[in-house]
Amino acid sequence: MRKRILSLLLCLPAWIYVHAQTNLAQQLDPILSAAISPSDPGVVVLIAKKGKIIYEAAVGSANLELKVPLKPDMVFRIGSVTKQFTAVGILQLIEQGKISLQDSVQQYLKDFPNKGATITIENLLTHTSGITDYTAIDSDIPFIERRDFTPEFIIDYFKQTPLEFKPGTRYGYSNSNYTLLAYIIEKVTGMPYHQYLAEKVIQPAGLTNTRFAGEKTIVPLRVTGYTRDNGFYEHCDYQTLSIGYGCGDLLSTAQDLNKWNEALLAGKLIRAATLEHAYTPYKLADGTFSVYGYGWFINQVNGKKCIHHEGQTSGFIALEKYFPAEELYTVILTNVKSGEDKTDFSNRRFKLFAQVEALALGKAPPAAITMSDQQLDSFTGTYQAGKQTIAIRHKKGTLICDASMEGRFKLLPVGTDKFIIENVTPVSSFAFIRDKAGKVVELIAMQSTTFDWRKVGADTSAVNESLKAYAGKYQLPTMRNTFTTITVRNHTLMASSTTPLPDTDLVQTGPDQFRSNTPEFDFQFVFVRQPNGEVQTLRITQGPLHCRKIR
Repeated sequence: MRKRILSLLLCLPAWIYVHAQTNLAQQLDPILSAAISPSDPGVVVLIAKKGKIIYEAAVGSANLELKVPLKPDMVFRIGSVTKQFTAVGILQLIEQGKISLQDSVQQYLKDFPNKGATITIENLLTHTSGITDYTAIDSDIPFIERRDFTPEFIIDYFKQTPLEFKPGTRYGYSNSNYTLLAYIIEKVTGMPYHQYLAEKVIQPAGLTNTRFAGEKTIVPLRVTGYTRDNGFYEHCDYQTLSIGYGCGDLLSTAQDLNKWNEALLAGKLIRAATLEHAYTPYKLADGTFSVYGYGWFINQVNGKKCIHHEGQTSGFIALEKYFPAEELYTVILTNVKSGEDKTDFSNRRFKLFAQVEALALGKAPPAAITMSDQQLDSFTGTYQAGKQTIAIRHKKGTLICDASMEGRFKLLPVGTDKFIIENVTPVSSFAFIRDKAGKVVELIAMQSTTFDWRKVGADTSAVNESLKAYAGKYQLPTMRNTFTTITVRNHTLMASSTTPLPDTDLVQTGPDQFRSNTPEFDFQFVFVRQPNGEVQTLRITQGPLHCRKIR
């Protein structure tokens, strides 16, 4: 088995359909139409505010060979977004008292090996079981992903593998968890999993275009999926939908996914308290929290709390995000997946998706202006702040930023001495400061956003009792190897990071609130406590980074 198997009315121009709130349409229409041509695999975008669709668009092609324009009501594979449907099915059975979160897998699958530890239904829901992801297990069977699978075959494929960690001690995303959950639904209800979903989950939610359908089934408006691994579009390798049993095998539309979100919030499927539990990160055995609840990721996106999931499967990517404070829901569906493309194609697509989400949140970048070569030359040079060195070069009418720890970016002029980094969200701005003679002596980099860092280890050696609770190692959940370490030194908190931020001592500004004590940057540090008083999260709000010109 190959690794990461699951990993309109037409108006002008003829290949784009829009039903939109005016300001969003004015911002997003030209971005989408410039990024995706009629001959490209396409993208469907839907944005809803308080359940009302405020933007809906489809660009590109649903079928390259037949040159069929994409429309918003077309049907896509949604990959791992399926997991939340499975989770809701399980939560319904829990509410009915038919199963319990703390029931073991063996209570329903008698022949599932006892691996020396109790694996609960809650462990499966939260990806804390330690069970190996079956899509990451190699197979000697040629083209195994092309065969039709039964749930029994999939479970037999991974059930003998040893646990990767003790259940409940770590988070480890594994499709195997949701295959087991789907099979448990069958065992408990006596109904085939897909029949249960259709009758008890999908239909009560009012969804008309969400289903499981095999390759032989005629599905009206089903979109063709593509890949681009060699610099040009190709049909993706055949992969049976049955390989994603319970974890990635549903088809849906952007409109149905919006209805799904509304049905959940309206309490049509599970109680509000149950949904809130599903939207809460799981607490691990050491008291820290993961980034996953029951079928959803929960973290910060563009500085806002976001409940979301992504689905990537052969030829398709689905992204759905709910911002509860803003009552905003976004859906992006695309019929091309090209994770191994040797060009920047995939990177550009995901930057486009991030730009759409940022604009939906009202974070629109300022418009670019024109500058002369002489003006651009005045900004060139080398700047430094803490661990970060930034080289600004002028190349063919464009400023290029080479950041020693961040990479290379293009800068777009948006005002006098002001630039933004091209295609980066949230907007990252550069303001150049001049001395009295008009010479540039400093740049101030700014990206106003907030990140939540999860505590992954406490510092028990700290002796200052009032500060000891804060000390420890914090990880940025979306980046496995990115950490901020808080230590206590001479009755003062010190912060160091694997990011470009310089090491700094922290000055207390309020209960659990601190700021950096360095002239180079002004960041806010807020330690978030759990109800039991333990500090489990470090919330860092980025302020300006002052980089002085050194040559």
